[in-house]
Amino acid sequence: MRIWLDGELRDAESARVSALDHGLTVGDGVFETVKAVDGTPFALTRHLDRLTRSARGLGLPDPDHDEVRRACTAVLAADPVPFGRLRITYTGGHGPLGVGRGEHGPTLMVAVGETARRPDSTAVITVPWTRNERGALAGVKTTSYAENIVALARAHQNGASEALFGNTVGQLCEGTGSNVFVVLDGEVHTPPVTSGCLPGVTRALVIEWTGAKETDLPLDVLRRADEVFLTSTLRDVQAVRQVDDRELPGAPGPVTAGVMRTFDERSGQDLDP
Repeated sequence: MRIWLDGELRDAESARVSALDHGLTVGDGVFETVKAVDGTPFALTRHLDRLTRSARGLGLPDPDHDEVRRACTAVLAADPVPFGRLRITYTGGHGPLGVGRGEHGPTLMVAVGETARRPDSTAVITVPWTRNERGALAGVKTTSYAENIVALARAHQNGASEALFGNTVGQLCEGTGSNVFVVLDGEVHTPPVTSGCLPGVTRALVIEWTGAKETDLPLDVLRRADEVFLTSTLRDVQAVRQVDDRELPGAPGPVTAGVMRTFDERSGQDLDP
């Protein structure tokens, strides 16, 4: 693996950040995961725009989009993979042990690793922990992912691949690394960003391409929805065949299957929509 770190391409052994980097010591960083197919990133402009919004949410300087693009091109050329996870990480950089930042400037790291395509359907669980829709980091994609790790471990222990959160007022919010959609009477709905969910790139494309509605939804909508599906960078659109102990036979259902076809067609026509 070749990794872009602070302006140059390095091998994995020499790509090292300071033990005092704020991304490590206090989780002061943001990131993006970008799908790469045959060496080409998908929707990179949208991901860079969100990286900037996340950086501003933490008070970090705006990342240099031209530099990030050069880094992505370099690592994809150095490690060509048929289907890859392109990871862009941008942190507060070398700083003191406390929460105050130093003066060294941000750290930029970009790497790519080969990954497998997700199956068409999966099982999910709901977890008792909540997203704080009024929190300072609501909607910001930060490197502070420990809460997601705990919830995802709970999902794996229960034979599921994803865990879904409600928010503090009992509304459906999101997964640990996905957005969630439900089908009610033939219409597609997803929680609005005011629920506290991350504004996913794939989520936005599905809304634009299918006319899905942003709707405040109670968490228990998962017990009565006709169909449920997830979206994320590496999933694209993935049907849910089971939520907790409720099975949804025949997943993907007809509406979800239509969304999957639309996404495949539109994303194939434009790699940077």
